[in-house]
Amino acid sequence: MTGEAARPDRARYVLFDVDGTLIDAVSNQRRVWATWARRYGLDADEVHRVALRTRPLETFAEVAPDRDPQECLAALHDLEDDDVRTGVYTAFDGAAELLRALPTQCWALVTSNYAHRVRGRFRRTDLPVPRLIVDAAAVEEGKPSPVPYLRAAELLGAAPQDCLVIEDAPSGVRSGREAGMTVWGVNTAVAVDGVHRHFRSLREAAPHILSFAEHRAPARPQEQAHAHRTG
Repeated sequence: MTGEAARPDRARYVLFDVDGTLIDAVSNQRRVWATWARRYGLDADEVHRVALRTRPLETFAEVAPDRDPQECLAALHDLEDDDVRTGVYTAFDGAAELLRALPTQCWALVTSNYAHRVRGRFRRTDLPVPRLIVDAAAVEEGKPSPVPYLRAAELLGAAPQDCLVIEDAPSGVRSGREAGMTVWGVNTAVAVDGVHRHFRSLREAAPHILSFAEHRAPARPQEQAHAHRTG
């Protein structure tokens, strides 16, 4: 099931990833991991490469197997909390307008980060905070497991086939696909494997996201010239 056949008479929901999708935090993440790596005498580039594809405890197990993982996690959390307070963040073009245009009851955030950091970043980038944030503390399995997106649907009272996932990373795309939802990719030059539709920017995707949520007819072909469909 892909979710592309959502019934027109039922409410639809949009589930957003955060980092890389709504907020540009790439440099912040790299800086935090570099500081953490230096603290433990590790190669920053290698640590960041591993961190991009694993959850923190899995990262520690791979790059610092001789260290206490809870100590490593506490150090990372301190650095991330400090970055929320002092780092420079930028919302992707069109993010604020898109989120304000969506009905508050029909969208949520699904993130591998923690809700208090997301709220801090949203305040600093003037993004509206939704009623529901499914974060790392809310689930036992993170992306690429389907559990985070299924949990969001459950809390919204939504059927998976009525949900649209907006992602930028392979693990998130896989998570949404395995949850039985429609998955669109944004903010990447080429389509992430598995997305149902690809947009080079969030701004480009915004009117199509609103159309999905509002049950409007799909855009005419000439209006989709910059959108790319895949598998």
